[in-house]
Amino acid sequence: MGRLFGTDGVRGVANADLTAELALGLSVAAAHVLAEAGTFEGHRPVAVVGRDPRASGEFLEAAVVAGLASAGVDVLRVGVLPTPAVAHLTGVLDADFGVMLSASHNPMPDNGIKFFARGGHKLADELEDRIERVYEEHRTGAPWDRPTGTGVGRVKAYEEGFDRYVEHLLAVLPNRLDGLKVILDEAHGAASGVSPAAFTRAGAEVITIGAEPNGLNINDGCGSTHLDLLKATVVEHGADLGIAHDGDADRCLAVDHTGAEVDGDQILAVLSLALRERGALPADTVVATVMSNLGFKLALEREGLSLVQTAVGDRYVLEEMKEHGYALGGEQSGHVIVLDHATTGDGTLTGLLLAARVAQTGRRLADLAAVMQRLPQVLINVRDVDKSRVTTSAELASAVADAERELSPTGRVLLRPSGTEPLVRVMVEAADSDQARTVAGRLADAVKSALG
Repeated sequence: MGRLFGTDGVRGVANADLTAELALGLSVAAAHVLAEAGTFEGHRPVAVVGRDPRASGEFLEAAVVAGLASAGVDVLRVGVLPTPAVAHLTGVLDADFGVMLSASHNPMPDNGIKFFARGGHKLADELEDRIERVYEEHRTGAPWDRPTGTGVGRVKAYEEGFDRYVEHLLAVLPNRLDGLKVILDEAHGAASGVSPAAFTRAGAEVITIGAEPNGLNINDGCGSTHLDLLKATVVEHGADLGIAHDGDADRCLAVDHTGAEVDGDQILAVLSLALRERGALPADTVVATVMSNLGFKLALEREGLSLVQTAVGDRYVLEEMKEHGYALGGEQSGHVIVLDHATTGDGTLTGLLLAARVAQTGRRLADLAAVMQRLPQVLINVRDVDKSRVTTSAELASAVADAERELSPTGRVLLRPSGTEPLVRVMVEAADSDQARTVAGRLADAVKSALG
């Protein structure tokens, strides 16, 4: 069996790859592993469980809750809330761990399971590996140690979660949003309720799109992976800015008043200056991944700030931030972590802070984002290839070396297998957009030839 856990939990097509049996078994295994790790400290363990609005989340939530209760874990069901809300509530409720059911930006048929440790932090790789081993041992025949009678877990709805999360978001804001008109695209996802509530209570005039989830329409033509509707709506209504989330609202992308996209790198650049101004940017350093645009690094250098880069994945950004005490980090895709106020990427929080900066400065988002000039960057997803051989194929290594020589010294190449999907991502950055497209296309062909 290949590794179940990817870069962001366990994902797959619901009821095909991710079945009720798998969800139940992983939940029981997680309870056993975390208990063995000393997390529960001799008391009845408590878990917070939330989900996004996908139809499959209904039966998967039932399976997870059943698994946890059968293992002696008391469950607080918070219902449909963003991933960062589940992480936050896991921390403030002093729960032993949290579980989020979501496949983030993936299409509706997919779903996923993500675990949070005490405090709302993502599990370390070694704990995920132990959960997987315990699950596999019991799947192949070893019996579970099952409590009975008063030992089984109890399950109850925690309806206060919505308000507690919104109150947390409002408490973080450095200033109100009065006078701003904001379009919110909620991707028919987990933030469809909390994000409009937070922006409205912060003083903004709010118009929502993609905020009518029915279990089947999540990420469908809207949200952070489909910005055209948001761009058009911002221009149509003369809004100051637009904010787009993905299905579980751990991402935020933005649109300025002209309808131009403001990506995660630009958002990080804007927020880094805001935090430095408030004395809240330790070591004048921002953490991002190797996928960040070279223009982002150059912008930070011009502003006297430093950039630390990690492997792709917000978990690696977070690990670097926690290890060295940095306050701000994220990804070009819109995962932004403000570590003083969140343990994971929080799209609603990011959007609020970005809007607060616009309100506080009185400047257009377009002007604020202009601190960074994006260099041409082309990303091609190559599907139906053996992504496990990206680092071992001699043919592919030769093609990459040729491309790097051609682009040197003003460009770069990055090939990486997706952690959540069956594909290889080819990224090429160059000073000239035509050259970037040409080289990226040639490398994509090389990936198909070498790994197809």
